[in-house]
Amino acid sequence: MQTYYADLHIHIGRTNKGKAVKITASKDLTFYNIMEEASTRKGMDIIGIIDCQSPAVQEDILYYLNEGSMKEVDGGGIQFRNTTMMLGSEIEICDEGFGPAHVLAYLPNLQNMMDFTRWMSKHMKNVNLSTQRLYVPAKILQEEVIGRDGLFIPAHIFTPHKSAYGSCSSKLSHVFNLDFISAVELGLSADSEMAGLISELNDIPFLTNSDAHSLGKIAREYNQLRLKRPTFSEFKKALLRKDGREVSANFGLNPKLGKYNRTYCSNCSSIIEENKSVLQRCTYCGSEKIVRGVFDRITQIADQESSRNNKPPYFYQVPLEFIPGLGPRKLNLLLSRFGTEMNVLHLATREQISEVVGEKLSDLIMLAKEGRSLIMTGGGGTYGKIT
Repeated sequence: MQTYYADLHIHIGRTNKGKAVKITASKDLTFYNIMEEASTRKGMDIIGIIDCQSPAVQEDILYYLNEGSMKEVDGGGIQFRNTTMMLGSEIEICDEGFGPAHVLAYLPNLQNMMDFTRWMSKHMKNVNLSTQRLYVPAKILQEEVIGRDGLFIPAHIFTPHKSAYGSCSSKLSHVFNLDFISAVELGLSADSEMAGLISELNDIPFLTNSDAHSLGKIAREYNQLRLKRPTFSEFKKALLRKDGREVSANFGLNPKLGKYNRTYCSNCSSIIEENKSVLQRCTYCGSEKIVRGVFDRITQIADQESSRNNKPPYFYQVPLEFIPGLGPRKLNLLLSRFGTEMNVLHLATREQISEVVGEKLSDLIMLAKEGRSLIMTGGGGTYGKIT
């Protein structure tokens, strides 16, 4: 069994021919650029690209498979250098009587995904674009994914906009079949301790992913997996906690750095940190234009004091690009010395880092690695900051 690092939520901005896929994502987020960045700079062993349902993206994938620079691997996934890509799709669901939510579906291989595209195109207005609404009940979507030997994972489950708990319902079981949920993605404003206050999550694995909309954001959150090989079938075993495979750790931002951590007033731009689980008006200006934060939403729906099942450790870790004073030039010096960001974060010592960027930055990087950076809380769509 070996340790692998995995970021399973990365968007494609444009195809090779310039077609838009995720309109709000960077144009530099092409299929090839993602694979190159993840493998060469970030040091990700496994990634998930969640716009693979798009026929235009599938055309790009087929190009690189036919060219020979990438290959499908036994057990599922597509390999480029040292990185295996899982084929995924982010989909919006909205059952009658409930709010919208985003979910992730991962399938073993390209043929499975192309077949899934054909089915979705009958129930979706534009299957070429990312995160489009599917006009079928959530449980039917689950059956289609599981029936194709896939994995079904509700995305960023607590965020106030289009998530299972943040905008859809107070319980997953109101909308989904819990037996068909392979894992849940916590999102940037939540951690395992916070999610552990929800009893229906006790037996469901937690994942921490970047939801990257630019190349630099890849691996800002990621998972540590124990697998025999970096393949879809091995990853599936890890979520089932089968034969020694497992999600052995989650690495993520301190929730205070997330842009939806606390409730925010869009009228007076105040972050509201009063410990009130139900807040109807801004405590500063009285406006009703508030965006409920993740911390406050979890406080509102929590039904137990802590998780009753053991979860892997959650390590607070600040991505290198968040560190004040560590610009592109010095980051490139670190990568030249240590190879990848994963090597900097997991293998490099304080003394080794100091030799490259000096003692001051070395100290800041060590604080970030150990989750001890001083933080200004985020909210209302604005990220927190390292101070």
